[in-house]
Amino acid sequence: MSERSERNTGTAAPKPPIPNVTVAGSTNRSGTISVRATDQGMPVEITFERSEYRYGAQTLANEILRLTQRSTIVAKARRREQLAESGMPDDILDKLGLPTRKAAVDELDRIDDADTGPTTWMRPV
Repeated sequence: MSERSERNTGTAAPKPPIPNVTVAGSTNRSGTISVRATDQGMPVEITFERSEYRYGAQTLANEILRLTQRSTIVAKARRREQLAESGMPDDILDKLGLPTRKAAVDELDRIDDADTGPTTWMRPV
């Protein structure tokens, strides 16, 4: 078959396969802690600066958990978009528990509003 006839066959290029896992990342306000997590809530990468130790282990763990939750929501919303683009109906996506973009933004706002982490280096005197 000639090169010309291969280009004129009228077949569209196949869509890339949907990945098995969707990953997203979140960072705290100061940029000192970041977490990447899957759409199933599994953290796959956690990085933080040594200075975060000064707040104590529990505070660091709480912030890692909060950022993991944020990353999971973003990854779930991306997963929904990927599956919707492939033709999956909205009712199935809803049953899978994958949030719409608006629902994800609302949930991220709720999580951020609940963030009570340190906002300053200054201590009360």
